[in-house]
Amino acid sequence: MVLGPKGYATAVQGTNGFLCIVERSWGAPTDEPDFWNPKIRAPHCFNPAAARTFAPIFLMKTKLVLAGKSKAEIVEATASALDKKELPALEPGAMCYMTSKQQYLNDRGKSWHPHLMFFVSGDAEKSWGANLPGSPVLAANDPEERATIFLVLVDNWSDGTPGPQDTH
Repeated sequence: MVLGPKGYATAVQGTNGFLCIVERSWGAPTDEPDFWNPKIRAPHCFNPAAARTFAPIFLMKTKLVLAGKSKAEIVEATASALDKKELPALEPGAMCYMTSKQQYLNDRGKSWHPHLMFFVSGDAEKSWGANLPGSPVLAANDPEERATIFLVLVDNWSDGTPGPQDTH
């Protein structure tokens, strides 16, 4: 999908259920310092489960942003849509690839690390042993989206070149 003035639209229809999209800054929780950063480009390739159940949250947030809604209105609309089941429940196995070297995730990390992201309902950080010293799994709980995002660094970018050495 590509971003246009009215939101994201399908550029090429695939056949395997994956969804590739370049997320923008408003994909982050509203308390992130870079929430309105126009430089953010986060290429994601969602597997079919994530395309069906996680991407709709971002697509809804995009419509709200383009409609000029405030952070508070975005949080309220997201919570309401989740409560009313207007957004689908997160499916088991939902994940995405973030292995493009062209990512710009924030002004601090820019092109951070190639990684995989796994989406799990609720606050599940501790159940995976994430963020512990020596753990290969990082996690970010996002209460606004009612999900925990687990990040697992991989060695190479999508073009096959080595990614930065893990310092975690």
